[in-house]
Amino acid sequence: MRILKAKEVAERTSISIPHIRRLARDKKFPEPFALTENRYGWLESDVDEWISECLRKHHAGGQYAK
Repeated sequence: MRILKAKEVAERTSISIPHIRRLARDKKFPEPFALTENRYGWLESDVDEWISECLRKHHAGGQYAK
């Protein structure tokens, strides 16, 4: 299990950090979890699954994850 920082998630998805946070707030992206009082992170497996779902939708002729 690996925990990703916001910068790593942004690099992996090519989505800006503010947009990732908006998507997570709107339940359209995995939500981060608290590591400490001031530090949050994402499970790498959750982010990878979200990317895989986007690819499945793309290959099925659907749109990106909304």
